[in-house]
Amino acid sequence: MDTVQALVSTARGWRGAGALALLLALLLGAGGVPAGDAAGDRADQVRALVDAGDFAAAEAAITASLAQVDTRGDTRTALAFERERMRRILIDFHRSQEEVLGRLRELVPDLQDTEFSQWKQAGLLEHRVIDGRTLYFSRAVPNLFRLSPQAAARRAEQTPFSEGPMESVNAHHAAVRAQALASGTTSVLPRRVRVSQTLTLDADAVPPGETVRAWIPFPRAISGQQEDISLLDSIAGGSMPAHSMPAAAVVAPESAAQRTVYLEAPAQAGQPTEFSISYELTLFARYFGIDPEQVQPAPATAELAQHLGERPPHIVFTPALRAFSRQVVGDETDPYRIAQKLFAAVDRIPWAGAREYSTISNISDHALHAGHADCGQQTLLLMTLLRLNGIPARWQSGMVYGEDGYWNLHDWGWLYLAPYGWVPMDVTTGRFEGATDANGASLEWFYLGGLDAYRIAFNDDYGRDLQPAKRHFRSETVDSQRGEVEWSGGNLYFDQWDYGFEAQVLHDEPTTIDTTPHD
Repeated sequence: MDTVQALVSTARGWRGAGALALLLALLLGAGGVPAGDAAGDRADQVRALVDAGDFAAAEAAITASLAQVDTRGDTRTALAFERERMRRILIDFHRSQEEVLGRLRELVPDLQDTEFSQWKQAGLLEHRVIDGRTLYFSRAVPNLFRLSPQAAARRAEQTPFSEGPMESVNAHHAAVRAQALASGTTSVLPRRVRVSQTLTLDADAVPPGETVRAWIPFPRAISGQQEDISLLDSIAGGSMPAHSMPAAAVVAPESAAQRTVYLEAPAQAGQPTEFSISYELTLFARYFGIDPEQVQPAPATAELAQHLGERPPHIVFTPALRAFSRQVVGDETDPYRIAQKLFAAVDRIPWAGAREYSTISNISDHALHAGHADCGQQTLLLMTLLRLNGIPARWQSGMVYGEDGYWNLHDWGWLYLAPYGWVPMDVTTGRFEGATDANGASLEWFYLGGLDAYRIAFNDDYGRDLQPAKRHFRSETVDSQRGEVEWSGGNLYFDQWDYGFEAQVLHDEPTTIDTTPHD
């Protein structure tokens, strides 16, 4: 890979068709890449070109490689995906500088050219150079105001940022902690919730009569977190369809790490193709009262070993990540103190809207260098850092909601702290620095060992196959929160369909609290 990156770096200064032909020869093994390795290396080589913004060279390399008879089936698939990845990147990065300037001047009427240049130079206006063109991220302008207080202050109309109900410390967090410590249990405040989810394909996205295949995310039972899950045939009330539509639904087994309900329907001319499911489940808040003095190194077991190592492409112990870890952790050896330091360091990375995960070749590395990250990017970065320091870590994600109709996609994780076992972490909701409950007890580290009851987990891992399997590329290669759609002609990407979610708390279950002090 170092050789490939060196070639790409050199090629950036080349001009003309002869230079492109020479680059292709090098990439295809005719000029230094061992012949036996050429077929297997081609996808990595093209991936480096795509990451470098050299789409023309990448496309030429893909075409040339696919014409090679020795290109294996898995390499062909990987090369085809790189072609699709370029298409997706250009959906995310499609705004010209003139468009971005125009939008900014609508919001900051007296915008100065020097201000724009400073924001761009500082990386606050996300952009990429692709085949010599500077293209801006579709969310570059709203992200700017999240990333720069100075830019936000320049807006003619000051509007608050939208936040979820659990993103600030509140009475629910205090109640979760109090109930858990008083009862001596880690699962508290159960509530029965009814959920409806929809997926709607645009009219005429596929020819009429063609079968549309859809996967809608669906929770699996997790003891003490979400239990008693039942898919509903029909219910009354609510603003969304309250039954599975079409009626024939295939529910993935409980063992599926990314569980879904699979549905099929024929497309009809001029009409959207609609899918929906409704279900009920009991959700719990979680809280582990961790005593740092009791935490020990994780035991060496086969089960934990799978949550410790690298897992390319998104969990890789790169030199930059190792250096960052050393800077943050220092000479600390206690697992809980290490986790706190890493949690705080990743929490300091500002949140901003992210490009599609399928377009990023290494998400943890991206989060480390981009200057901002969303919840999944922060979680993968923290998981990588924890694993690097010998602390097992794994993924979880799904949907968060509020009783006022709020809902949003969200990713978080779990880390293993002996003797407590697996405990939750939500680095994006993050640290409530200095926060306490009414009695002065600290709530600062609530989300390093606790979870609120306003979330549903659809995924207990990332990047796992759906059941039944997709025949074509997934729109989301990492997570499964919005759904997936395809037909015989290929995958249907996010720009061709929409999704919806509604959660209604039916009632809180009565909880008996033991107020006897516990050691």
